[in-house]
Amino acid sequence: MPPVPLRNAAPSAKPSIRSVLVVDDSRAQQVLLGKMLRAWGYDVTACGSGADALALCGKRHFDLVLSDWIMPGMDGAAFCRALRAQAGDSYSYFILLTSRSDAQAVAEGLDVGADDFLSKPVAPEELRARISAGARLLDMQRRLRVQNRKVTATLDELRGLYSALDRDLKQARRLQQSLVRERRVVFDGAQLSLLLRPSGHVGGDMVGWFPISRTRAGFYAIDVAGHGVTSALMCARLAGLFAGGGDGQNIALAGAEVGTAVAPDAVAARMNRLLLSEFDTEHYCTLCYADADLSSGQVQMVQAGHPHPLVQRADGRIEFVGQGGLPVGLIDGAGFETVAVTLAPGDRLLAYSDGISESAGKTGQELGTDGLEKLVGRLKGLRGNAMLDALLWELVRRNGSDDFADDISGVMLEYQRPA
Repeated sequence: MPPVPLRNAAPSAKPSIRSVLVVDDSRAQQVLLGKMLRAWGYDVTACGSGADALALCGKRHFDLVLSDWIMPGMDGAAFCRALRAQAGDSYSYFILLTSRSDAQAVAEGLDVGADDFLSKPVAPEELRARISAGARLLDMQRRLRVQNRKVTATLDELRGLYSALDRDLKQARRLQQSLVRERRVVFDGAQLSLLLRPSGHVGGDMVGWFPISRTRAGFYAIDVAGHGVTSALMCARLAGLFAGGGDGQNIALAGAEVGTAVAPDAVAARMNRLLLSEFDTEHYCTLCYADADLSSGQVQMVQAGHPHPLVQRADGRIEFVGQGGLPVGLIDGAGFETVAVTLAPGDRLLAYSDGISESAGKTGQELGTDGLEKLVGRLKGLRGNAMLDALLWELVRRNGSDDFADDISGVMLEYQRPA
């Protein structure tokens, strides 16, 4: 083999390649390549077999491996395959030294994991060029590894933040659910049942009730536009307007004589003024508020943008009542109307959110009032919370899952006899 000429000029050392392992069963080739590489500023280690080289790689990392292909025992190709099989974060650029240059040899070398080839005898200019190419690849690989570590650290941080947020939202859900303290309220001659199912951790729907007198009760269903924490906070604040007795805190009782209440349309007008003047928010809501006289079965209510309440008569007939109207907090000075409906013994009134009527099934088709009418008709024999639970189950079955796109809520008054 003719001697390989050396050049005194050393290339600028690439920071990505500092340590080099030379593997060759020829001691002369080890010395020749080692002298050349050390002259260029690299830290060189040499050994004479693939097995020895693999053992060295198990103890330390080499940025570059120059290995002869044809060696006794474990040849260069087998050594490369074994090296690639070792687990590790750091990558070694592998150049096979061979006198073979046919396509089959190239394909075989690439298949075992080699990055490049050099024909023997090795030309210094070509070796320097191949090392520079390897340095660029390793530099990109190391930069990518650094970026991956940053991404992993960021993801870990985000997971921690998400876990904390998830815990807070679960607690917020429990707090929101606690606002509906009673899901079933029994009166003299009537009962009230409530349903609240947020689409996420917390929702923008709220239902509730309060006593007006011994024979009268007010109940409401609120749906704040939007979803999430902001809507939930807004909804809780609006529900708070109906809290308290006749001490001026309850928006429906303030200014009214004891045992009476403000007309439903006036309640909606009061809420509208508060939302537009005192609540610093762009949110608006729909409202169904009813004042039920349990001694006569007469219910006066306002439907401000909420879906039309449903009345199911004792014989199963279904009517949709209400005048529609504008949502609350949308237009200053908006007008609202009070409508009245009389319940006979055995009748029931259901105020529900659009999360029910607009619930999309597996095909994407909304339930609508026709679908709701048929659904409630099938549930005619059920009473109280059993009816609302069955209604929710039917929506889940129709939807294909309990993951709803909107909050589900409802309040149902069932009239049995005069109080």
